[in-house]
Amino acid sequence: MNFHLWKLVLIALICTRMSSYRNLFLLLQCHLIFFLYLCLMTKKYTTLFFDLDGTLVDSGEGITKCAQHALRHFGIEVSDLNLLRPFVGPPLEDSFKDFYDFSDADAKEAVKVYRERYFSKGVYEQKPYEGVFDFLAKLKNKGYKIAIATSKTQSQAEFVTQELFKEFRPLIDCVFARDDEGTRHTKADVIRFGLESFATSDKSKVLMIGDRKFDIIGAKECGLDSMGVLYGFGNRPEFIASGADYICSDFDEILNIL
Repeated sequence: MNFHLWKLVLIALICTRMSSYRNLFLLLQCHLIFFLYLCLMTKKYTTLFFDLDGTLVDSGEGITKCAQHALRHFGIEVSDLNLLRPFVGPPLEDSFKDFYDFSDADAKEAVKVYRERYFSKGVYEQKPYEGVFDFLAKLKNKGYKIAIATSKTQSQAEFVTQELFKEFRPLIDCVFARDDEGTRHTKADVIRFGLESFATSDKSKVLMIGDRKFDIIGAKECGLDSMGVLYGFGNRPEFIASGADYICSDFDEILNIL
């Protein structure tokens, strides 16, 4: 029996012995215990949106090497790939403009060069996090609906989750990502599209899980609760500053909350 339920039972028994209206109080307390038990056993969330890079797959090597390749195209040499870790998370165009002051035209060109290497090499320079398939299987067994909400393009995200790592196929209900037309640009745009696709009527039942502040900010813009994970490319101060509802270190902590 749930530990909290045992405490409620104990409190009810004590109150019963102290009351002269023992039978009435016992009946009321039983109803209260049953109600609270149902509250404890009812899942708060029914749908989980997961970021992809840094949350389900470790794609740091491929992303940073592709960013390095694109910057080199413009005569910018970055030998330390750790300096390019901020490229994991936000839309690529924004990263080149925000981190290196590229113009819109140069950012567009940089993304083109980036993707040339990505599709030939970078996409293969990643791996699922250890234990991720067992983790997702446990969530599926609990009855959660699971979706991907990523800043990758739709074709990239589907290739990673449906072709490159086929183990994801039975574990993920849908993949939501950026489109080539640019109508879905920010993480909030992607999340919003996912909510519309699922015809979500109760946003309080949906949780966004990711490893960067962009996941948290996007969730807040869409009215969702959010969870930051520390095993990816973000950090605790980043999650606190962006207003994450939960912060977890690993898959076990996530399961304990859910």
